[in-house]
Amino acid sequence: MAKRLIICDCLGSQTIDAEALSKASGLECSTCYTSLCHDQSERAAQEIAAGDAIIACQQERAFFTELAQEIDAAAPGFVDIRDRAGWGEGDSGPKMAALAAEAALSLPIGKTVDVVSEGTCLIIGTDAALTAAADLCEILAVTVLVPTADHVVTDRRFDCVVGSIGSLSGALGGFSTTFKTLQQIIPGGRGSFDLTPVQTGARSHCDIVLDLSSQTAMVPAPEKREGYLRADPTHAPSVARAVFDAAQMIGTFEKPLYLRLEDSICAHSRAEKPACSNCLNVCPTGAITSAGEHVAIDPMICAGCGSCSAVCPSGAITYDAPPVDTIFQRLSKLATTYRAAGGQSARLLVHDASFGLEMITLAARFSRGLPANVIPLEVDALSGFGHAEMMAALASGFEHVDVLMSPKTEIAVLEGQAELAIALAGAPCVALLSPADPDALCEILYQPPQAPVTSEPILPLGTRRQVTRLAAKALQPDATTVDLPEHAPYGAVIVDTDACTLCLSCVSLCPSGALGDSPDLPQLRFQEDACLQCGLCTNICPEKAITLQPQLDLTDAALTQRVMHEEEPFACIECGSLFGVKSTIEKITEKLAGSHSMFATSEAAKMIQMCENCRIQAQYHSEQNPFQGGERPRVRTSEDYFSKRKDH
Repeated sequence: MAKRLIICDCLGSQTIDAEALSKASGLECSTCYTSLCHDQSERAAQEIAAGDAIIACQQERAFFTELAQEIDAAAPGFVDIRDRAGWGEGDSGPKMAALAAEAALSLPIGKTVDVVSEGTCLIIGTDAALTAAADLCEILAVTVLVPTADHVVTDRRFDCVVGSIGSLSGALGGFSTTFKTLQQIIPGGRGSFDLTPVQTGARSHCDIVLDLSSQTAMVPAPEKREGYLRADPTHAPSVARAVFDAAQMIGTFEKPLYLRLEDSICAHSRAEKPACSNCLNVCPTGAITSAGEHVAIDPMICAGCGSCSAVCPSGAITYDAPPVDTIFQRLSKLATTYRAAGGQSARLLVHDASFGLEMITLAARFSRGLPANVIPLEVDALSGFGHAEMMAALASGFEHVDVLMSPKTEIAVLEGQAELAIALAGAPCVALLSPADPDALCEILYQPPQAPVTSEPILPLGTRRQVTRLAAKALQPDATTVDLPEHAPYGAVIVDTDACTLCLSCVSLCPSGALGDSPDLPQLRFQEDACLQCGLCTNICPEKAITLQPQLDLTDAALTQRVMHEEEPFACIECGSLFGVKSTIEKITEKLAGSHSMFATSEAAKMIQMCENCRIQAQYHSEQNPFQGGERPRVRTSEDYFSKRKDH
């Protein structure tokens, strides 16, 4: 059954052409209602009961969801064409059609894992912690950690221990604590409780941590660590909020698995030589760690910011909630529908589901709203909208990309990705917006972009690297090579042929296969399209003959191997077979012949110029044959020892 769009003009506050909207979006549209969430709620129930409904309203989502539950119908889909289109200025028809068509896409649901919290809670602090423990002890299994014995109370509804924490790891349902010092109370006797002797290095586990100590956070990015609640103990509202949140953290929860890791293509290191550490450098929560030749991701700690997927050069880490190609599908659907409906000069506004959505809603209700050509795109991970996604948007038909920053956004990551996208597109067509209020946002968006780009629209298919290359060729059709900023994941290697000895260490360790050799000749080959600019070749080269050149070669030459350095092979002086490099063999002969004890004679020096088979033959037949020796002594047995005893 085809999906149906249920539309409402919200008390006549927006104009909707149902026929044009249906034609442009490809969706069947209902009658245009006026008060679907209030006076016409019975009609809303009928529309929802018919099935496959998409309600064109986000504000009253809770009402329509409850209505579907009441009539035992499937929950409808939702799309906001009012705040994002209808309450703006200009002809909003094409944008409404684009938003409706995008909402009708069938997108995969992200993977999740169940996290169980039994309610064991560790509270850290003094007076505020003890008060919080008294409030929570009837709901959670509470232990309070206080710094000194002076803070121990006689309330036995919860446990109280004295000490300090050395380290804390884990997340909701699986925290692990190591104590620097720990003393437990001895509950018997009169007066103040006595304490056990001091323990060091004690370990414990809990499901929830409530930190009211006013000290430095015990985990990186504490606001992103699920189950770790932190508040200023002197600010009562913050403490009350943290106590309330802690009380809700008992039961079974769904934890999204935000990322997918293909460790076989990770370029982190090879042979204990460091290479790419981009993801380690940008992960705010410490969820990514080194695990030898690749990295490891702790899904329980990962907060899903998406920064690692944006900076990963090989695609070993990809955002998987939902997969990255979902963004490409949404971008293509928005651009093609808007263009087919007669829209012009499309501009993309990327925002998150909290701060950005609220800013757009307030701008629509109390300010000018979004311009008709500004199409909003809500994403789960703002930092994950990297250069590949920006390039896909530009090459799909958007003239400019704006990213509405959130206070929690990893700004440095997006700044680097925007810089890279601008270099790839050849124009400053990407902007990061940090408006102070909705009026400021409208003022920015109603100004025409300084450098819009246009191209023949592409269909963004493939990996992030493939889409980036395809988009760059569409946006700069006359360019052959595009210079990129430092640390870009695309580029060439420059080989100093005078220094290179063709030892091929770089070839043996290159994680992407960009560097190769020839089975027949001493050659160093390079395929630029495969190069990740991870830096492993520069680190491993013993002669320091390799440097990196960030760039993107848009010609077909980047897709094939080319010879970077080659030399004449050396012919074995005995059998004539080719081995090694002629210049290297000559240099070794010059250095060792007559001056090294092993090659002091002319006959011994000739072995340097032999292949491995002839060298073994020459050594075997030489006067000082290392493979020959005297007669081996007879093996002594137990009988020999017994005979010796009898003789004595």
